[in-house]
Amino acid sequence: MRVTQETDDVNEAIKAERRLMDPAVRASRGLAAALLDPEFVEVGSSGRRYTYDEMAAELADHPGSSADGPRYEPSHITGVVLAPGLVHLTYETRFDGRHARRSSLWRRRDRETGWRMYYHQGTPVPPDLA
Repeated sequence: MRVTQETDDVNEAIKAERRLMDPAVRASRGLAAALLDPEFVEVGSSGRRYTYDEMAAELADHPGSSADGPRYEPSHITGVVLAPGLVHLTYETRFDGRHARRSSLWRRRDRETGWRMYYHQGTPVPPDLA
């Protein structure tokens, strides 16, 4: 039973991660904010640090938020349950000619609010390492 629950938790976190890459979700402050933990922090591939309030306010203006623009193309998504209610995902993205390695922590405090991104980091991959 535990393995099934862990698999379900990882799959739910992956599903939520993919939703955050959807331009329609990124363009909607309400939809995006519902997927971010109130204690959210990101270190973007630019090196900039974002808090929940900053990301909720600015995500609609970030790349990947336009229905007719480039989209994030995730690959190699894997996850592991670190503790009950805490999932670590790693994956790679291609976006508008750029390649990045990414890491996210997803936290579920209760079933009502579901999985929310607690931490995210993107690291650019130089072309010679891609």
